[in-house]
Parts: sequence; C-alpha cells; structure tokens
Amino acid sequence: MPGFHHVELWISDLDAVRSEWRWVLTRLGFTLDSEWSGGESWAAGGAYLTLTTSPNLSDTVHDRRRAGLNHLALQGGDRSDVDAIMAEAASRGWHPLYADRYPHAGGDQHYAGWLENASGFKIEVVAER
Repeated sequence: MPGFHHVELWISDLDAVRSEWRWVLTRLGFTLDSEWSGGESWAAGGAYLTLTTSPNLSDTVHDRRRAGLNHLALQGGDRSDVDAIMAEAASRGWHPLYADRYPHAGGDQHYAGWLENASGFKIEVVAER
C-alpha cells in the first residue's frame, strides 16, 4: 500500500522547540504516541512523525535551503481551521512565511499557510479542497 510509514526529524535541541511542535501537531490532530528522554513520536492517519535528537548529527543547525528536508506539508482541515492556526501561530513560536501572499502563496487554487519555527523547520498547513 503506498504512503508514508513515518518521517523522522533530527532536531539539535528538541527541548528548545518541543512546545512549538506539540502545539502545532496537537492542533493538526496528531496524537502523542510515545515519548522518551531524547524524543517523541506523533501519530495521525496511520503514519507517524518522530522528533528526536541524535549524537550523530553532522551539524547543529537545520537549513531548509540545503539538500534534505525543505518542509513538511500537513493537512490543516478546512479554510477556517487553517486561518485559525495561522492567527495563533506567532504566539506559539511559529513565524509566518509569505504573509503578503497568504493564503495563496502556492497559487490561486491552493489555500495554505507556511510557518517556520525557532530551529528553522518549515511546515505548510494545507486546507482541504
């Protein structure tokens, strides 16, 4: 069956951004599935997202403009749900991107908001069609 089983993000200082991730993942309907001293996994739709630290990091800074992960696009519900998340995001540690083109930075037929957190990870919150 096609689809993602899981995605694992290595974060250099998870404790510094844990509350940011917890807020947005909870808001998007993910459920905290497991937690350990250096990480946690969040489940939704039969797949899961793991946020963890690793002693094997080759760099402590995430740069979405380098080869590797640019952003995660996550289902945000209907347009009013996306609007509510975007309105609250800045008070939860997420910096809005492309605000001058919100909600159509991805094109006229695409309703979404883009956010970046303190550790440089970018997410796209996409409204259902």
